Amino acid sequence: MGYPSGRRLAMGAFRGETLGMSVQDVQTYLAPSGVADKIIEFDQSSATVELAARDLGCGPARIAKTMACVAGEGAVLVVCADDAKLWSSAFKRECGTKPRFVTPDDLPQVVGHPMGGICPFAVKPGVRTYLDVSLRRFDLVFPAAGSENSAIGLTLEQLERCSAAEGWVDVCKGWREESPQGA
Repeated sequence: MGYPSGRRLAMGAFRGETLGMSVQDVQTYLAPSGVADKIIEFDQSSATVELAARDLGCGPARIAKTMACVAGEGAVLVVCADDAKLWSSAFKRECGTKPRFVTPDDLPQVVGHPMGGICPFAVKPGVRTYLDVSLRRFDLVFPAAGSENSAIGLTLEQLERCSAAEGWVDVCKGWREESPQGA
């Protein structure tokens, strides 16, 4: 699957506003990896999976949603396919605590990105990132890029490298034909 045509790079304005610092931070963060030019900016919000999939011309499962949870004294990001849902018992096994989502109001302070723009790039120090195996079905996925109107198309290798993920985990359910036992 290639990149959508007719999209402009995230260098302009959205709804007459200047580009948010979060996208600029993501661009700066991704520049050394050589993928910052793959950031796509939409003319309207792509904050929901349905909007992003529509604008990218891909299936919703290829949207790599990033969920932010509180774990102990810090935050944990789980990047997974859109059709996957966080599996509480698997998350607890992996992280040692039940998942509790970071509130939308706290996301910029805890993670570094606003609701709709949460991504595994340019996050606050101490935030741990994991990639869920639900993404491994795809060669190309589209996480947000720091704002509600941005995304970036990355291969799994690029996502793994650019996100500085601590590893791959299996903490989501609902995306397989057969759910894991105990789901």
